Amino acid sequence: MQTTVTFKKMDSSESLKTYVQKKLDKFDRMLDNPGEAHLVLSVQKIRHIAEITLTCDRLNIHAKEESESMYSSIDMLMDKVKSQIKKHKEKIKRHMSGNKQSLKNDTMEFNTPQTTPNPDQNLDNITIEPIDDKPMDIDDAMVELNSSKQSFFVFNNARTKQLNVLYKHNNGKLGLIQPRG
Repeated sequence: MQTTVTFKKMDSSESLKTYVQKKLDKFDRMLDNPGEAHLVLSVQKIRHIAEITLTCDRLNIHAKEESESMYSSIDMLMDKVKSQIKKHKEKIKRHMSGNKQSLKNDTMEFNTPQTTPNPDQNLDNITIEPIDDKPMDIDDAMVELNSSKQSFFVFNNARTKQLNVLYKHNNGKLGLIQPRG
């Protein structure tokens, strides 16, 4: 696997490069064809951020993790990439087997709410991001959305006193989601 490691706002480290290369070598065995990985390691204040873009044939994976240690960020990132590769391989396997019923079952499982938590699900993969609680106008939310890299912004509407979501369409226009009533 061809690997590129970029360091942002930190000194380059051979030990980190070899650690990443050792982790990515495991994915070589999982992938059918040789892949290309671009990893960006950066530090922002006390957050150590690891971000990867992995391409191989029709598989494109982009993942990002952050923690207080660069090694733990890399470990969490590799776990996430591994699960995405497995998910992709299972999807291809189902598709190649000709069992279209399995694809329908997946959509049915997605649409039915689960009342009891499944012990097989790993809840550690959920990232909780707090939102700003102060009310703001739609114009202020537009400024916040345009200044961030996110494709949506959740805010309390000052006029309606309700939670709203402002998002970017693919054509560049903005959309607003408001609760009914």
